[in-house]
Amino acid sequence: IPNSLFGMGNPLLDISAEVDKDFLDKFGLKPNNAILADESHKALFEELIGKFPAEYHAGGATQNSIRVAQWMIQKPEKVGTFFGCIGKDKFGDILKKKALEGKVDAHYYEQEEEPTGTCAVCITGDKRSLVANLAAANAYKKDKHLDLEENWALVEKAKVYYIAGFFLTVSLESILKVAKHAAENNKVFCLNLAAPFISQFFKDGLMQVMPYVDVLFGNETEAAEFGKAQEFETEDVEELAKKAQALPKENTKRPRVVVFTQGKENTIVAQSDNKIDTFPVLKIDPKDIVDTNGAGDAFVGGFLSQLVQEKPLERSVEAGHYSANVVIRRSGCTFPEKPEFH
Repeated sequence: IPNSLFGMGNPLLDISAEVDKDFLDKFGLKPNNAILADESHKALFEELIGKFPAEYHAGGATQNSIRVAQWMIQKPEKVGTFFGCIGKDKFGDILKKKALEGKVDAHYYEQEEEPTGTCAVCITGDKRSLVANLAAANAYKKDKHLDLEENWALVEKAKVYYIAGFFLTVSLESILKVAKHAAENNKVFCLNLAAPFISQFFKDGLMQVMPYVDVLFGNETEAAEFGKAQEFETEDVEELAKKAQALPKENTKRPRVVVFTQGKENTIVAQSDNKIDTFPVLKIDPKDIVDTNGAGDAFVGGFLSQLVQEKPLERSVEAGHYSANVVIRRSGCTFPEKPEFH
């Protein structure tokens, strides 16, 4: 059904280039990390565009996942709704065009004070380091957009909600409004740990949202950082998943599901009763990997495409593995015209 999957987050235009270790070192970047840009990164964006053959792709974690889910579903169009803030500029126009092409029902809050956000994607081998300059994305306002009657009606239409943890730095009150709506109406609310810095520096907001989380996503690095912040006293991914699964929960009708990916290693799923399932990812020859930018977002998108169709959990994981496998063979979070997922 149209608008049954709702996403809200930071719409960013990815500026992606293959760089070298010197470049990472120069700007103090770590290979598989994601950070927010500050003054010290101004030159990074200029150098990335000036020195390397950079490519531009529609990005932003949540928006990527909604686009992938819609691609996996194909018909009807506009199953996925997306909210976020952009500027009235060229980059904003590109994002609108990409959303339209991807058949996503994007409703952007457009403002003129800030330019559309960008994300430097610095690729070294099969690793990617992200530096997000949120700009307009950071200007999303609950009262100016989410609360408007015609927009909130789209939220109410949905039955599955997905927000990446990155949005915690922008509008906690928007996330909580959506999360509470999901819990009160026994709908599915999904959150992604997104990046280590979220668990480190936005822990309070994260833990305000956690009781509403029905499905928690993350990768092994994010899971470890979350465990550290929560004093779980373990680095074992399965144990971390169990502990995250058991955290307090608002809507007790739905036991939480925790899904932790580990790159080429097995995906770990924790459900109630301390049960752990492991799912192997699809095999891929390392030389077929173009870049891993968007792999995690694609996994979530595939997963959501089945969740919104009420397919069993293992089917959601299979679909996630399939879409991630497609995206890592291409530059950025992009995909061919049609999926071949059977």
